[in-house]
Amino acid sequence: MFQPLTNEQLVAVANDFGTPVYVYHAEQIAERYNKLTDAFKGHPTKFFYACKALTNINILKYIKQLGGLLDCVSINEVKLGLLAGFAPDQILFTPNCVDFKEITDCVDLGVRINIDNISVLERFGNQYGSSYPVCIRINPHIVAGGNYKISTGHIDSKFGISIHQLRHIERIVKTTGLHVKGLHMHTGSEIKDIDVFIQGLDIMFGIAEHFNELEFIDLGSGFKVPYKDDEKETDVYLLGKRVAEAAQQFEKDYGKTFEIWFEPGKYLVSECGFLVVKANVIKHTTATVFVGVNSGFNHLIRPMFYDSYHRISNISNPQGAQRIYTVVGNICETDTFAWDRVLNEVREGDFLAFHNAGAYGFEMSSNFNSRLKPAEVMIEKGQARLIRKADVFEDLLRGQTLPASLKGGEAE
Repeated sequence: MFQPLTNEQLVAVANDFGTPVYVYHAEQIAERYNKLTDAFKGHPTKFFYACKALTNINILKYIKQLGGLLDCVSINEVKLGLLAGFAPDQILFTPNCVDFKEITDCVDLGVRINIDNISVLERFGNQYGSSYPVCIRINPHIVAGGNYKISTGHIDSKFGISIHQLRHIERIVKTTGLHVKGLHMHTGSEIKDIDVFIQGLDIMFGIAEHFNELEFIDLGSGFKVPYKDDEKETDVYLLGKRVAEAAQQFEKDYGKTFEIWFEPGKYLVSECGFLVVKANVIKHTTATVFVGVNSGFNHLIRPMFYDSYHRISNISNPQGAQRIYTVVGNICETDTFAWDRVLNEVREGDFLAFHNAGAYGFEMSSNFNSRLKPAEVMIEKGQARLIRKADVFEDLLRGQTLPASLKGGEAE
């Protein structure tokens, strides 16, 4: 039975490794992955972890051990996946607006290629012809997702080849001899309504009729992760049932069975992660009581960038009287994590934990203000281990060319 992390475990990590620190619970990832495989057992289904959410190689290796595959959006994510032990055919490369060399490099590495641009598809076909199979990413023109910035299937999106360009795709495939083994779509993130997936699947079925070599249809992901206590996640069991029914019905007409693929990222790792920080100051103003912590949007940008909500817990004083605070960071911007948030009384030196911080937390962090990136710790079977060291000052200079005077030579 899955057991969530306790406040005491998070406090112990903060004391042992310092703050700020990202903490990941391995068994939470396993619980999410196993739920997906159980929900979609009614039809052949594969899950490719969208590693852009969190690419620490220890996380990649753990997901591989669970049986997951890998979805990558850059050549370096592909290389990380190979280093983590994924076989080339277990990796799907889904680039966007990249230099064509990234694509040819991935061909050399032998991974699966997903193409989302007409000009790239034509160039790829002319160069490789029938020698290297591809998947084609379709833009279904469906508006979905919790925020416009993470909605990727609408008509103005840069992602995918428009469903209205199907005739153009067919001409390229016919003239170059390309083998199209898969069709792909991804409408966005934080999708609550499973009818969005079914609508997209119906569109993909219509396109699939134009290709007779398909082995899979990839529906991307976008499964809703609850951030607030009153939110519900995507009903993956109902979705799995409806996808299986729809796929089996279509396969009768199509004449063969194919796989359904998904690319969960946030769904697998968001809830496993916590960002633990320390309250540096309690600042009273004429209108607000601020909790100033030893972090900022240089470590967790989502509240500022996406207006996202992250539950915050005072893990040092969980039974304290409830008070209203505005939680802010320590950089020279208005880096407000939460306005007027009810928390158990916060004292200077208390540890606070940001929940749902596993996806796009550390992954989008920076050294803004010359602040150091935090450590990452993974808890597996109750044991905490360091999987990334916290930055030190010297890391800020890595890659920079230093004046001779700083190298011990003469001043320039």
